[in-house]
Amino acid sequence: MDGNGDGIGDFEGLTQCLDYISGLGITCIWLQPFYPTPNQDDGYDVMDFYSVDPRLGTLGDFVEFIRYARERGLRVIIDLVVNHTSIQHPWFQAARTDKHSKYRDFYVWADEKPADAEEGMIFPGVQKSTWTYDEQAEAYYFHRFYEYQPDLNITNPAVREEIYKIMGFWLELGVSGFRIDAAPFLVELKGIKDTGDIKDPYLYLKEIRNLLSWRRGDAILLAEANVSMEDVSNYFGDGDKMHMLFHFVANQGIMLALARSQANPIVEALKAAPGIPEIGQWAHFIRNHDELSLDKLTAAQRDEIAAQFAPDKEKMWVYDRGIRRRLPPLLNNDERRIKLTYSLMLTLPGTPVLRYGEEIGMGDDLSLKERNSTRTPMQWSSEKNGGFSTAAPEKLVRPVITTGEYGYKQLNVVAQRRDPMSLLNWMERAIRTRKDCPEFGWGKWQLIETENKSVFAHRCEWNKSVVVAIHNLADEACTVKLDLGESDAEYLIDLLSDRQYQPIVGSSYTVELQGYGYRWLRVGGGLGIRKK
Repeated sequence: MDGNGDGIGDFEGLTQCLDYISGLGITCIWLQPFYPTPNQDDGYDVMDFYSVDPRLGTLGDFVEFIRYARERGLRVIIDLVVNHTSIQHPWFQAARTDKHSKYRDFYVWADEKPADAEEGMIFPGVQKSTWTYDEQAEAYYFHRFYEYQPDLNITNPAVREEIYKIMGFWLELGVSGFRIDAAPFLVELKGIKDTGDIKDPYLYLKEIRNLLSWRRGDAILLAEANVSMEDVSNYFGDGDKMHMLFHFVANQGIMLALARSQANPIVEALKAAPGIPEIGQWAHFIRNHDELSLDKLTAAQRDEIAAQFAPDKEKMWVYDRGIRRRLPPLLNNDERRIKLTYSLMLTLPGTPVLRYGEEIGMGDDLSLKERNSTRTPMQWSSEKNGGFSTAAPEKLVRPVITTGEYGYKQLNVVAQRRDPMSLLNWMERAIRTRKDCPEFGWGKWQLIETENKSVFAHRCEWNKSVVVAIHNLADEACTVKLDLGESDAEYLIDLLSDRQYQPIVGSSYTVELQGYGYRWLRVGGGLGIRKK
């Protein structure tokens, strides 16, 4: 929310929203970059790691925001964007103008353009190379992302020391941890000629964790690491590196399962994940601020999803690997499927992560470039600019959605608060129920066989307590039998409808599901559902 009427969301406006966020049931806010920036990449091109962009407020506004959040029991984690800087950062400006500057080795240079300069681009179709010639520096610099985001050289001890100072600075101001942006590229050594004594760059993640633990023992590190399951252990370590990873493979499995109306892609994705440390955890999400990446799927699987959800590849796809749409437009705004999908996210083992606007079913604006289609202002009310800002519409940081079923006059927080059947009110109840079920977050999960390929059923057990979640991914109603085996369970309680089923008799139990239906059940009188 824009607090001062200049068309840009800021800390003053965000602070005003804390009661809403807390009331929704959120326990931790993840802030994307708010540092001073030329804003060529939505703030991910940082030019000062120790301040707040003037358009968003001041350090004083940030501290006030932290104080108000803490009073409401909300933790705050922030983006740690230290794989690269803005080309306008003073470090790079010093490095390009003086070969003898101490900042020269803060970046990765080459006298000649490497032969593999066109390989490994993060934004194919938009990005032309990973090496760009700088006339002032008289050399090529390496950049995994856009050419205005030169990579930092983590083999330089001075760079690592500066990153520790950045972390320490924000920890002192009250943050509860960091989301590590582009974690795989933070620890890569590509283009670096002299790597010194660094044989295992992943040990740097352990150094970051050690610093965090000494400075604030209850803070966390959440890594953005879209990597294969074989590489996961490099990020979790033995519980001494990252606390959490986003589960990109499970996210893509959910999308394939929705396209097929079959549960197996979810099962395969969850089973593909290796064992992780006891204190480690997966972060599950449906959509985030980037494209819906499908890079871990085969070309044929991506085509399946495209045919179902994004047939116009020219308008709806980006970077040859993902969809630039929010979930409701993908699902034709079918509220049954939307609720089913978020029910899945909330019950998967780990921590659910919700992006702003998902709780009211916001849409997208495909007229905006690249990922900006899903980065439109929050729709608070039917007032001017959706209640986001009092500025003239042309001064908004990005246009609010005004037309169609996702327009702010029809779809907004105020309207949904007044509707007891709205997605917002459903989400509040679901989150509240999820918080009453620590088994989903902390328990050991196991698949339950139902003999129905469209139904995903699993149990989570923690501290001698069991909950069961059942999801029907098909449009047709069905009846499934849960294999209870030799069970001492006496009854099942439906947590979302607050009713108890008939007593359990025998080795199986029958549950009816509507099309796209779901159940959250607590097992009473024993643990006993037999696992597969």
